[in-house]
Amino acid sequence: MPAPLDFYFDFSSPYGYFASREIEGLAARHGRTVVWRPILLGAVFKVTGQGPLLLQPLRGPYATRDLERTARLLKAPFRLPTVFPVNALAASRAFYWLHDRDPAKARTFARAAFDAIFGRGEDLGSAPPVVALAKARGLAGDELAAALEEPAVKARLKDAVDAAVAAGVFGSPFVVVDGEPFWGHDRFAQIDRWLSTGGW
Repeated sequence: MPAPLDFYFDFSSPYGYFASREIEGLAARHGRTVVWRPILLGAVFKVTGQGPLLLQPLRGPYATRDLERTARLLKAPFRLPTVFPVNALAASRAFYWLHDRDPAKARTFARAAFDAIFGRGEDLGSAPPVVALAKARGLAGDELAAALEEPAVKARLKDAVDAAVAAGVFGSPFVVVDGEPFWGHDRFAQIDRWLSTGGW
């Protein structure tokens, strides 16, 4: 079996949202599966010295326009949440807690969280709405709320972020194909061709 694609993303990333809508289809066309790996860009920025794209001079206004243009191209619902940058801590912890029990449920949760944040502009920056989202979709019960504060769950996310940085991941989305890194939703066409040709 060919190796899965490693899909790194931050729930605070609008481009991660667009990628989340396409990554499974892209992989399936080439007989691949996907390992979803949430990260926290705040931790990455401490290494790179960067900050949230939409808050950067010149780049921020351009990115806002580009996001709206990309959403129209993809026919994807899009609305920036009222609280931005997004605090992705609770959603990321919830993902890994679910993943360790049922990876399929974790992927379903990730897509639902992205749809809530960037499809409808909802604030998932704290535990209660994250837990409510998971419960409404039958993905978790009341135990999720307590789990989000457990040291082991916090450590699980920290370890995942540290491992991503150690692997050279510095943005969202970030896809690794057989050891080859691709940064950005705008590299999906390259990923498609790389998988078709075996690289160049």
